[in-house]
Amino acid sequence: MAAPKKGRGPSGGQGRPGRALALILIAMVALTGGMFLSGHTTPRLGIDLAGGTSITLKAKSQPGKPDAINQTNMDTAVSIIERRVNGLGVSEAEVQTQGRDNIIVNIPKGTNSKQAREQVGTTAQLYFRPVLAVTEGKATPTGTASPSASGSPKPGASPSSKETASGSKATPSASATTQGRAVTGALTKDTSPSPSASGTPKASASPSASVDPATAELQKKFAELDCSTKAGRAKAGANVKPTDTTVACSSEGDAKYVLGPAEVSGTDVGSAKAAIDQQRGMWIVQMDFTDKGSKKFQKITSKLSTQQSPMNQFAIALDGEVVSAPQVNETLSGSAEISGSFTQQSAQDLANVLSYGALPLSFREDTVTTVTAALGGEQLQAGLIAGAIGLALVIIYLVAYYRGLALIALLSLAASGILTYTLMSLLGPAIGFALNLPAVCGAIVAIGITADSFIVYFERIRDEIREGRTLRPAVERAWPRARRTILVSDFVSFLAAAVLFIVTVGKVQGFAFTLGLTTLLDVVVVFLFTKPVMTLMARTKFFSSGHPWSGLDPKRLGAKPPLRRSRRVNAPTDPKEA
Repeated sequence: MAAPKKGRGPSGGQGRPGRALALILIAMVALTGGMFLSGHTTPRLGIDLAGGTSITLKAKSQPGKPDAINQTNMDTAVSIIERRVNGLGVSEAEVQTQGRDNIIVNIPKGTNSKQAREQVGTTAQLYFRPVLAVTEGKATPTGTASPSASGSPKPGASPSSKETASGSKATPSASATTQGRAVTGALTKDTSPSPSASGTPKASASPSASVDPATAELQKKFAELDCSTKAGRAKAGANVKPTDTTVACSSEGDAKYVLGPAEVSGTDVGSAKAAIDQQRGMWIVQMDFTDKGSKKFQKITSKLSTQQSPMNQFAIALDGEVVSAPQVNETLSGSAEISGSFTQQSAQDLANVLSYGALPLSFREDTVTTVTAALGGEQLQAGLIAGAIGLALVIIYLVAYYRGLALIALLSLAASGILTYTLMSLLGPAIGFALNLPAVCGAIVAIGITADSFIVYFERIRDEIREGRTLRPAVERAWPRARRTILVSDFVSFLAAAVLFIVTVGKVQGFAFTLGLTTLLDVVVVFLFTKPVMTLMARTKFFSSGHPWSGLDPKRLGAKPPLRRSRRVNAPTDPKEA
């Protein structure tokens, strides 16, 4: 029985190119459909193309911490500010250091950009402080305020199980109302009666020689504090140590507080999120604490829960302003929830502050500038014109030199363009990718990378034809050699893009990301589109017959006829046979 002949099967899937084409066409249809169904039919634009706001934050030295402004703390602050802004869904917000003590924040124009600008300016440390007294936000006559320190808990601890702290941005109460919204009604309680109609909290003694200087100074600051102006609110929290008893304003300026030493810091909060309580149909804020923070919060809430209002409240103070002052009705541990008259927006704002509010440094806004999209639009237009000219020159070269093969190259470029555009549009809402000018440059550079892959493959095919092979075997024999060259070239380009993305910041990362993405797409297009299309075209008469306009004419390529081996006749060794 004769042994079967050994032979080589078709290389590169010569017999079934339709499968690869079907796969990439399905992917293109799915991405395009997803783009239209999601409503994101255009890529998000960066600040240089869409416009926006650029904020320069300058680090301030802190009392008792002369060496706090260092590279480690600056990098930590950049990370927290970036998470805070991106937590609002702002696309391509750029946060980076400049020099030793400056941070530059670029916020593109968008749905939440105004809200992000407000929170970027709120960059001080976050603390949970016990409330000792509260009243309306206007200044009261000097010397009438006399907060008592008897209700001040000692530094302690934080949560561990699931309990509820009732309160909101303005804790509801049965007492005073300012500017149409409820504020804490501690002033009507017997524990803190007001000596005047102004609502000033009770003093354990009137300012006199019997009151120690620190208490007298605090009384004076509280009486003079005017929370109705931004300058007054900023002055309240200036140069205050966490261990100090201090005065503070509400974030909206309609209430002012006397606050005890900080019991819990923002770094003790593990996470916070806004959610709807389905049973009560209201927005709440849910907090989870770290292990250390849980112990601290448990300790302070066990003390506050036994106090009379307003000393059963803890104030969430950021930048010296009270963003929320919920009441504590029971000991809390592990996790807690803040409820009250929240809207969806106010609940999300408070959750964002709790999640990303703690910074290792305090900052002040040095400059705030509005960036117009006009300049970026002009540069984009110039870049697109340059790209169109470059693409036109590539097409002219392909048609003049490769003739019919140029059709395959153009179809491959079109497939690559569709995949790139749809992915950029979908990556905007998915990962916050935004198209800026460097990213556009990366996409233009990718045209050359993709065209280079086609040229490598076409030249390998032409080399096979020059050696005397017909088109169909030439297409398959050329593919393994061209494939290795294309993969090595694309790997080098992708590696360069990855290194550039890792070691750079800001807009240069947009260039690196786009270059890396288009390099990966080049491999996909060449393997799943260009090669199968070339295999199908080789079966047509126009290409297989070597038409002069096919780009594969053996005469124009200088092909030599295949070398034919003649059989070698061995000379007879037997003299009789000779």
